[in-house]
Amino acid sequence: MNRYQLPLLGFLLVFLTASISSCEAIGSIFKAGVWSGIIIVVLVVALILYLIGRGKK
Repeated sequence: MNRYQLPLLGFLLVFLTASISSCEAIGSIFKAGVWSGIIIVVLVVALILYLIGRGKK
């Protein structure tokens, strides 16, 4: 191995490891965001239906 190949290989390994873990973290954040959005939409629709039902009485 050339004396420059080992540090370059180490840098690439660290870079790939960091980028893969950050992609997983961002994926988890988006999954949580999707579920939060679904829950909020369901609550808003339920509130609207409740208010409409209450207004008809």
